[in-house]
Amino acid sequence: MRVPLSWLREYVDLPAGVTGREVAEKLIQAGLEVETVEQLGGDLKGPLVVGEVLSIEELTGFKKPIRHCFVNVGDANGTGEPQEIVCGARNFAVGDKVVVVLPGAVLPGPFPIAARQTYGHTSAGMICSARELGMGDDHDGIIVLPPEYVPGTDAIELLELVDEVLDIAVTPDRGYCLSMRGVAREAATAFGLPLADPALLDVPPANSYGYLVKVADPAGCDRFVARTVVGVDPAAKSPIWLQRRLQKMHVRPISLAVDITNYVMLEVGQPLHAYDRNRVDGPIQVRRAEPGEVLTTLDGQRRELSAEDLLICDNSGPIGLAGVMGGASTEILDPVVDAETGVVTGTTEVIIEAAHFDPVSIARTAKRHKLPSEASKRFERGVDPEAARAAAQRAVDLLVLIAGGTAEAGVTDIAAPHPVRTITIAADLPDRVAGTEYGRETVTRRLQEVGCTVVGADVLEVTPPTWRPDLTDPNDLAEEVIRLEGYDNVPARMPQVPPGQGLTAAQRMHRRVGVALAGAGYVEVNNYPFLGDAAFDALGLAAGDERRRTVKLVNPLNDEEPALRTTLLPGLLGALRRNVGRGNTDLAVFEQSIVFQPDAEPKVAPRPAVDRRPSDAELAALNEALPQQPRHVAVALAGERLPSGWWGKGAQASWADAIEAARVVARAAGVELTTRVAQYAPWHPGRCAELVVAGTDRVVGHAGELHPRVVKAMHLPERTAVMELDLDALAADGERRVEGPTVSGFPVATQDVALIVDTAVPAAEVEAALRDGAGELLEAIRLFDVFTGEQVGEGKKSLAYALRFRATDRTLTADEASAARESAVATAQQRTGAVLRGA
Repeated sequence: MRVPLSWLREYVDLPAGVTGREVAEKLIQAGLEVETVEQLGGDLKGPLVVGEVLSIEELTGFKKPIRHCFVNVGDANGTGEPQEIVCGARNFAVGDKVVVVLPGAVLPGPFPIAARQTYGHTSAGMICSARELGMGDDHDGIIVLPPEYVPGTDAIELLELVDEVLDIAVTPDRGYCLSMRGVAREAATAFGLPLADPALLDVPPANSYGYLVKVADPAGCDRFVARTVVGVDPAAKSPIWLQRRLQKMHVRPISLAVDITNYVMLEVGQPLHAYDRNRVDGPIQVRRAEPGEVLTTLDGQRRELSAEDLLICDNSGPIGLAGVMGGASTEILDPVVDAETGVVTGTTEVIIEAAHFDPVSIARTAKRHKLPSEASKRFERGVDPEAARAAAQRAVDLLVLIAGGTAEAGVTDIAAPHPVRTITIAADLPDRVAGTEYGRETVTRRLQEVGCTVVGADVLEVTPPTWRPDLTDPNDLAEEVIRLEGYDNVPARMPQVPPGQGLTAAQRMHRRVGVALAGAGYVEVNNYPFLGDAAFDALGLAAGDERRRTVKLVNPLNDEEPALRTTLLPGLLGALRRNVGRGNTDLAVFEQSIVFQPDAEPKVAPRPAVDRRPSDAELAALNEALPQQPRHVAVALAGERLPSGWWGKGAQASWADAIEAARVVARAAGVELTTRVAQYAPWHPGRCAELVVAGTDRVVGHAGELHPRVVKAMHLPERTAVMELDLDALAADGERRVEGPTVSGFPVATQDVALIVDTAVPAAEVEAALRDGAGELLEAIRLFDVFTGEQVGEGKKSLAYALRFRATDRTLTADEASAARESAVATAQQRTGAVLRGA
């Protein structure tokens, strides 16, 4: 919203020395977003005057038409003699009044003006176009003024070329500031001055002989005012002051009737529409579109209408998209001059429409037809329904004043009943919200300045004004008080944290996991929690996979990712792919965050009030409506896990590293994991481990290498390894005490054992059997060799383990260590069918 300071002064008697920047500072303190303060005519210097064209000589022999003119500029040139000027424009004639800049002046740019020789003549000045004066982008021809202006009149003042314009970014909740009336109200409050409200007009009451209007959809149109002006002079043009105000607002002047409707909309905030009454067939009707209806709008586009579109119609059908754009069939005609008689024909009878439409309906129509307009922008944000009568009256007054028309006595005003909105607010609520003391008198005064009616003492009954549909709750009113008192006056105080509340057990565990993975060489990443079906397809998940059942977002940021994630892998692998694409080939990354698992029957969350804390029952209902949100941790590895160098060849990341990452997480959580072979997408069917909490059958995750098809689909390095683990399931048994290792001062006894088993037998099962069989004397066990070949037989493998035995109270004898080893081997033979190698 652009706000010329000269126009603003009509409604607020600002001090004479106040600048646009000072006004902007006050409005910013009141909560408005003033983006810029534009200085119009800041580098403009006269003399710039009105001139009368006395003679025109057409010069020939040049590449373009040139005219040698003599122009009467009065006494502005110091001599009173006609000014000699060479000009290339052709849209003026002898006797026209034009704008002339004389030598010594400076035009915006800056562009100094001096007399010079051109085309064989002296040009002492210039006849100006709108663009040369900074009035707009129109450079098709020079400005032709109305004939009543006297040569030599100062054109800088006449055309209001020097001004300051505030450019305000109006937020959706402050639609009333899309008008001079709304901004003036804020400025008056900010400066503590009275407001001259442009909507306070004497308006005749509705009567039965106004233009006939039928509203078939009162929910879509709850107010419709129609006024008629006859005897309008079709040759009448918008006066300079009106054109200049529109131009400063970046609105192009078109014709008198259209300019007046635009002017009143910018002034009062109520969009208007003007119809040529002679082109309207019968009564005006407001209804929804019917199947198959079409409308050609003022922009010349033929639009197929939807049943949700609210229309303005007559007996011939649709004549306008309500609140968005009018139809071409009833538009105001451009004046046409008869070449022989000089008689001007055009629109002489005008119907003014000022209506109030449902914001949601208008917003949907504008979006559906991709037709944003100044009118729809205001209706979407909320227009004052009580301003319609005043806006229509203002337009009628201007048509009568400028175009010589006559206002018909008939007044149409159809209004649906509006319940009075009353908000109950504690007088000290703004104090409690801001943490400072305003007092009841200040709260009452500020709410009244907003336009509210306030009744009460400790508890206030507040009726918001009709132009503030955004005020619906007590906290809205508290915000108004706080912003008018100044956000910079709100004290900065640290919140008082109740003593004795630290991290929960789960939070401590989550931190330990992150620190442990970082210590193991992993880098943490954070990804957006959104995904789509394409992510599941890339992972190769089956159609019935539980992870494909997602929570859908009502208003997603991206149509291709409309759901919340059920696994961390898509985001993590996407981060891995981006890093590899930028040359980071050796990677180990992890993410720890929540995933979203919808319930079988989703529940609808209640909407609690905002004027109080929700009750325990309401909080429980809100929590119950949420999807399950377990916390997961996942890692991804690619490239070298141990780097190559002068010391030798490094080691590539593999499935074993992914499993070890799971063990790192488990140790940080105080839990022991066991592994077993599994087939689970998106992992490689032969290189996938199922992660199980030791001593239970509770599966908490998977680790291994990705399936080659997944690697190819996601453009990842070969043999990328990943792990994903459910932290909540891992710690389901509660927090466990972390116990340090037992330290013994007695020597260790080492025994090696090599066992031959079937290749299908997991090494983890053999290790578990050896551990159980060795008993309490076993301190540690380590797999140090895996061998396959002819020596062990086809379909077999040799697993070599180093067993460390130690007692806490004595030195073990060789017989004790050997007995423990033999017991471990016997248990492995019994459980896994192992055979002692070399036996």
